[in-house]
Amino acid sequence: MLPLYKKYWRTAFDIALIALTVYLILFISSQLYHIAAPVFLSFVVFLCIEPMARYLHKKGMRKPFASAISVLLFLVILLALFFGLGLIIVTQFARLADDLPNYMSITQQAFKELTAFLQGKIASLPPTITDRMNEYFETVTKLLSTWGTNALQRIIAFLGSFSTFMANFGIAIILAFFLSMEIDLWKVIARKKTPHTLKTAVSFFRNHVLKAIGSYIKAQAILVSITFVIVFVGLLILGAGNAFTIALVAAVFDILPLLGVPVIFIPWAVYLFIVGNTSLAIGLLILLAVAMLVRQLAEPKISGNSIGVSSAFLMLSFMIISLSIFGVAGLILSPILLILIKELWQQGYLQQWIRFPKEEFDEPPFLAKLQEGDAPPSEEASKSMT
Repeated sequence: MLPLYKKYWRTAFDIALIALTVYLILFISSQLYHIAAPVFLSFVVFLCIEPMARYLHKKGMRKPFASAISVLLFLVILLALFFGLGLIIVTQFARLADDLPNYMSITQQAFKELTAFLQGKIASLPPTITDRMNEYFETVTKLLSTWGTNALQRIIAFLGSFSTFMANFGIAIILAFFLSMEIDLWKVIARKKTPHTLKTAVSFFRNHVLKAIGSYIKAQAILVSITFVIVFVGLLILGAGNAFTIALVAAVFDILPLLGVPVIFIPWAVYLFIVGNTSLAIGLLILLAVAMLVRQLAEPKISGNSIGVSSAFLMLSFMIISLSIFGVAGLILSPILLILIKELWQQGYLQQWIRFPKEEFDEPPFLAKLQEGDAPPSEEASKSMT
């Protein structure tokens, strides 16, 4: 083992240093977000309102008025979207509330028939088996009660965090307005006062990583839209009620890795089998299969190519590792980290930062395979391995 350590101690040290740097950046960023969430959100709002404000300013309007008009337009679109979706969702939920007594009566009737059937069968069973069945039923009931309590607590916590988010978002809109007014001043200050090393890092992140992140977000929006359309049209064909709301909820779940549409459709199909609506249950399972098949066929092409990583195994493995280390934030940031690593490799930075023993490899592990249009790494980067 000692020769192995002698050969690779520098490599292990370099990789550990990079991993520690990434961890510290994510940790500090998460702490800063908790402290100054409106400031971070204001940059997102600024990216939304600045194109319109810049366009109006070029047309001769003063920047404060251009920024104000852009903010008002942003708010109008946002409120119209929320109220429009809210009206549709509330209408369909009201219809669901009206149909709920009918669903409950069907469930009760099915439960009575099942109870009568089981009573006839249980009467012929030995007492020990019936006692054990009662114990299992009690255990399952307690488990479901615990799950229900935890679910309610999570919903309450989510509502509290959502109200906090909306308050922070309101402050962020005000901050984005002032940032849009003063952006030219801040650009001058940043150009004069920023160190050259930081300028190089920001330029690399803007020109390579942010572009790839935009492509990834666009790809995810396309995939979610495909899922929404398939589910919505399928539910309309099957004649299921509340098609728009269910399709919207399915699209939201489809964003979350390892969950997706089955979280909604499988319990629904099981319920329909219990109440005897077999045809609709089979239709839902077919619709679920179609949605998942289309997603699986489209995702490697759309999502993988958008960030330059076509390996579904690599993407999912990276998401699981990020989820284990950083929680939900790591799950969200995992595509960004994967994009960053790919770009660092493609531009030749990993060759500079990670040293491998030259006698161990016919070809350096991080030697980038350039694609069409990519710039070759610097000569200094290619000679930096020792």
